[in-house]
Amino acid sequence: MRKISSILFITVLFISCIDNKVVLPRSVGAYNKVTVVTKGSLWTGSIGDEIRSSFGELMVGLPQPEKTLSIGHVAPNGFSSMMRSNRNILIVELSDKESFTTNYNKYASPQTIVYVSSKDKEGLGKVLKKNMKALMQTFKNSDIKLLQRVFYNKRVNDSMYKTLKNLNISLTIPKEFKTVDDTGEFLWLRQHLKSGIARGAGNNNIIVYSLPLNEKTISQENIISMRDEIGEQYIPGSKEGMYMITEAAYTPLTVKTEILGNNAFETRGKWEVKNDFMAGPFVNYAIIDQKNDRLLVVEGFTYAPSVNKREFLFELEAIAKSLVIN
Repeated sequence: MRKISSILFITVLFISCIDNKVVLPRSVGAYNKVTVVTKGSLWTGSIGDEIRSSFGELMVGLPQPEKTLSIGHVAPNGFSSMMRSNRNILIVELSDKESFTTNYNKYASPQTIVYVSSKDKEGLGKVLKKNMKALMQTFKNSDIKLLQRVFYNKRVNDSMYKTLKNLNISLTIPKEFKTVDDTGEFLWLRQHLKSGIARGAGNNNIIVYSLPLNEKTISQENIISMRDEIGEQYIPGSKEGMYMITEAAYTPLTVKTEILGNNAFETRGKWEVKNDFMAGPFVNYAIIDQKNDRLLVVEGFTYAPSVNKREFLFELEAIAKSLVIN
């Protein structure tokens, strides 16, 4: 009997150990926000300045000034069990060796922790500057993956859309998006916003289409003119002669990137309706799909008057990056 009891105790203990490894508390924190853990003397000096200036760089294309990443600071002795449940954490510390490493799901799930260390302040500054772009992208990518999982759990069956079916692609589209137009060549989906001053009139939009590959469509310089042609053809305003164009007073930023192994362009800027007062930011992904001899375009744009728009555009980016070419 004692032997059986011992076996049962060991079995329960073993299962509990496994559970403790696997089951972590759920992480907390807003999207695009990072908790920085470092000593006050580092935070108030040049190290803190480097983090604040980089994370605080204004996002391209937004009408109101909004930082790329929001940050909060906590000293190491204040990094308690409650603080450890934050989703995005940057730990900067002095150490006997230089390092730049990433750890996932250490205290909570999902969670991303980036460790930066060096033997002195000068070394810390060099490590941060060298890896800052990758550092910020790590946190952004983690949040995009989380948001995509949220959307996946409330997605619609995208096989209902003629355009996606004809283009032989898939997107993770939340059920809040309703069809505005689906011609088989052009898809326009819209989500009505439900909070803030944007309530009622505000909306998020996704459009999808393709163009044949040629010298014009694979040129970075022609992204805006192609976008404006699509706006005139498919996205009308409230009256005749009104349609969506790229805002002339603001120069969009187009950068080369890679999506699903294909060369692509990411363009961020502002849109407006010709001869009207409607406007807002957009993010456009133009993918050079050589295999299918086409330029595949997925764009998100938002109309949310008088409220910050970073998070709306971030949601649209997450949807666009859920693209799968079947």
